[in-house]
Amino acid sequence: MVVITDVRAAHRLVRPCFGTGVLGGFTTFSTYATDIQRPVEDDEARTGLAYLALTLLAALASVRIAVTVTRRVVEGRQP
Repeated sequence: MVVITDVRAAHRLVRPCFGTGVLGGFTTFSTYATDIQRPVEDDEARTGLAYLALTLLAALASVRIAVTVTRRVVEGRQP
Protein backbone atom coordinates (compact mmCIF):
# COMPACT_ATOMS: atom_id res chain seq x y z
CA MET A 1 0.00 0.00 0.00
CA VAL A 2 2.92 2.33 0.65
CA VAL A 3 4.15 1.82 -2.90
CA ILE A 4 0.69 2.57 -4.28
CA THR A 5 0.13 5.68 -2.17
CA ASP A 6 3.61 7.15 -1.69
CA VAL A 7 5.73 6.04 -4.63
CA ARG A 8 3.63 5.66 -7.74
CA ALA A 9 0.76 7.69 -9.06
CA ALA A 10 -2.08 5.22 -9.44
CA HIS A 11 -5.72 5.51 -10.41
CA ARG A 12 -7.87 6.57 -7.44
CA LEU A 13 -9.61 3.17 -7.33
CA VAL A 14 -6.43 1.08 -7.17
CA ARG A 15 -5.94 1.55 -3.44
CA PRO A 16 -9.43 0.52 -2.29
CA CYS A 17 -9.63 -2.34 -4.78
CA PHE A 18 -6.19 -3.70 -3.96
CA GLY A 19 -6.31 -3.05 -0.23
CA THR A 20 -9.81 -4.32 0.35
CA GLY A 21 -10.19 -6.81 -2.47
CA VAL A 22 -6.87 -8.61 -2.59
CA LEU A 23 -5.32 -8.03 0.81
CA GLY A 24 -8.67 -8.27 2.58
CA GLY A 25 -8.98 -11.87 1.49
CA PHE A 26 -6.01 -12.81 3.66
CA THR A 27 -7.49 -11.35 6.83
CA THR A 28 -11.00 -12.57 7.40
CA PHE A 29 -12.81 -11.36 10.46
CA SER A 30 -15.05 -14.42 10.48
CA THR A 31 -12.13 -16.61 11.45
CA TYR A 32 -11.00 -14.07 14.01
CA ALA A 33 -14.49 -13.97 15.55
CA THR A 34 -14.73 -17.76 15.65
CA ASP A 35 -11.33 -18.05 17.32
CA ILE A 36 -12.53 -15.67 20.03
CA GLN A 37 -15.97 -17.23 20.38
CA ARG A 38 -14.74 -20.77 21.09
CA PRO A 39 -12.85 -20.04 24.31
CA VAL A 40 -15.64 -17.75 25.52
CA GLU A 41 -18.20 -20.52 25.04
CA ASP A 42 -15.90 -22.95 26.85
CA ASP A 43 -15.86 -20.69 29.94
CA GLU A 44 -12.39 -19.39 29.12
CA ALA A 45 -13.35 -15.78 28.53
CA ARG A 46 -9.94 -14.49 29.63
CA THR A 47 -8.25 -16.54 26.93
CA GLY A 48 -10.67 -15.23 24.31
CA LEU A 49 -10.23 -11.62 25.38
CA ALA A 50 -6.45 -11.99 25.54
CA TYR A 51 -6.48 -13.43 22.03
CA LEU A 52 -8.65 -10.53 20.85
CA ALA A 53 -6.36 -7.88 22.33
CA LEU A 54 -3.04 -9.49 21.47
CA THR A 55 -4.05 -10.22 17.89
CA LEU A 56 -5.12 -6.62 17.38
CA LEU A 57 -1.91 -5.25 18.91
CA ALA A 58 0.28 -7.64 16.93
CA ALA A 59 -1.52 -6.77 13.69
CA LEU A 60 -1.18 -3.03 14.23
CA ALA A 61 2.49 -3.38 15.18
CA SER A 62 3.14 -5.51 12.09
CA VAL A 63 1.51 -2.96 9.81
CA ARG A 64 3.52 -0.14 11.36
CA ILE A 65 6.78 -2.04 10.99
CA ALA A 66 6.00 -2.98 7.38
CA VAL A 67 5.13 0.61 6.46
CA THR A 68 8.31 1.92 8.06
CA VAL A 69 10.55 -0.69 6.41
CA THR A 70 8.92 -0.20 3.01
CA ARG A 71 9.31 3.57 3.18
CA ARG A 72 12.99 3.22 4.11
CA VAL A 73 13.62 0.78 1.27
CA VAL A 74 11.82 3.02 -1.23
CA GLU A 75 13.66 6.14 -0.02
CA GLY A 76 16.98 4.32 -0.34
CA ARG A 77 16.33 3.50 -4.00
CA GLN A 78 15.42 7.02 -5.06
CA PRO A 79 18.23 9.21 -6.42
